[in-house]
Amino acid sequence: MTQRAECTWISPRCRTAAALLACVALVPASGEVLRMPIGVTPAGSPIRAIVTSGALDPEGPTPRILLIGGLDGSEDSVDLAAALMRNPGDSGFLLSAVLNAFPDRDPVEVFPPEGPAYGGEAGEAHYLWRFLGMLAPDLVVGLRLSEASGELEAALQRGASPADVGRIPAATLRLRAGGKSLDDLRQEALERLSELGRGLKPSAARRALQDRLSRSPLETAHQLEVSYGHALDSAVYIPALALVGRLRLGDLAGESRLADVERIAAPFLEGKPSLGSRTTGSHVSGHLVFADLFERTRSPAYLELARAAADLGFEADGSPNASMPFHNEMSDSVFMGCAILARVGRLTGEERYFRMALKHLRFMQSLDLRADGLYRHSPLDDAAWGRGNGFPALGLALALTDWPRSEAGYAEVLEAYRRHMRALVPHQDPTGTWHQVVDRPESYREFSSTAMIGFAVTRGLRQGWLLRTEFEAVADRAWRAVLLRIKPDATLVDVCRSTGRQTSLRAYFDREAILGHDDRGGAMALLIATERESWLRER
Repeated sequence: MTQRAECTWISPRCRTAAALLACVALVPASGEVLRMPIGVTPAGSPIRAIVTSGALDPEGPTPRILLIGGLDGSEDSVDLAAALMRNPGDSGFLLSAVLNAFPDRDPVEVFPPEGPAYGGEAGEAHYLWRFLGMLAPDLVVGLRLSEASGELEAALQRGASPADVGRIPAATLRLRAGGKSLDDLRQEALERLSELGRGLKPSAARRALQDRLSRSPLETAHQLEVSYGHALDSAVYIPALALVGRLRLGDLAGESRLADVERIAAPFLEGKPSLGSRTTGSHVSGHLVFADLFERTRSPAYLELARAAADLGFEADGSPNASMPFHNEMSDSVFMGCAILARVGRLTGEERYFRMALKHLRFMQSLDLRADGLYRHSPLDDAAWGRGNGFPALGLALALTDWPRSEAGYAEVLEAYRRHMRALVPHQDPTGTWHQVVDRPESYREFSSTAMIGFAVTRGLRQGWLLRTEFEAVADRAWRAVLLRIKPDATLVDVCRSTGRQTSLRAYFDREAILGHDDRGGAMALLIATERESWLRER
């Protein structure tokens, strides 16, 4: 299918209507290219790339080269990168390009970039650096038409590892314009690229991604377990869900983790306050681990702990509150409140918990559900934060799992879940991820929301809430995206740090994306890995 590559992406010289018409060019169908942003500048401009679709799959024999334009501050290098993508010739390798790594300003070339990703002065460099790691080409080529030094290429040649994935060879393609036409420069660049691509072998980064994809969900869960699910200092959802993931892993592996999880939870049976001195929504949802332990042991003490959290939805006289407390108007609370209420409702057989869960869901929807089916994070801003949609997806999936079909409210909750899943699907990007802001593809590809939404879709397939013809490929892509972002040592790529209510879209863009170990991301990864293993065994 022919796609358009517009010069407004790549050069400030194409600003007038007449110039825009002159600059629009066709990308040949044989390229099967994808136009995709890899980030956003401090000034708000997307950082654009054209990626040959096959290059998104680290497997396959064809070599891959990634061109980077704009590193020298030259508009000519940007235009040349676009010309090469419009007509890449028959080179024998997959060619992709970041058209202009610094579209709004002179390049800030410090690689590896310093400070947290992705906000701050090094924002563009962070986006580029982590994109290199996750694309994992066999060669990175800095396209330069000036004498500017090649700091990016030099960092790669020194062995720096983008996104901590592995080494990628690099070269500088330096051309002299000297009055040459763009077509002449393109032909010269193709000849040089053909030389660079001759005999090109898979990079260490691409081989590392291939190894990641070869793991089963069960193997991945075992790797995650080494780092996550071994403490419960406070009964909050992050360590609690990791423990739930370990219990599920034990069930699947035939190697029970029950005794160890009981040991970790023991202080709360011995009098340690499970709701803490300053209760939050995270404490309420953290009590899901006690519900899981009750189901496995039938010990009434665990049920009483779980019930204590669910009972926060009621007054002392038993009348329901307007909502579960501690919601802070955030969409997170769809998970924080609904899941524990539905679980306790099933375990006790008391219908009041389901009524309260439905009441709480309606309350949160009145605050945060947008007309398009996505959730704003809070009424302070309309941004559809990634994890702010992952929480409702996870919460609805867990609540539905425990909600009897004959119980009042089931049909309404099921419809809310399905509507949300269908609203999310169009925003899953070609790599299988959902973004830090779901409907803003220039925001970064965020790990935890992808794991949470992927879990919710997979649970829906297992339970028959979703059609396989409509959602199975969505689940497959989400798992693949998560798997690629988990290193064997359980470090993760791009988990958004803890995030309260933000007041602007820009604030969500600039939340730190963690590269390394992260307890929240690890817990969500354990959930989707064990859910995926269960789904594979059933289908």
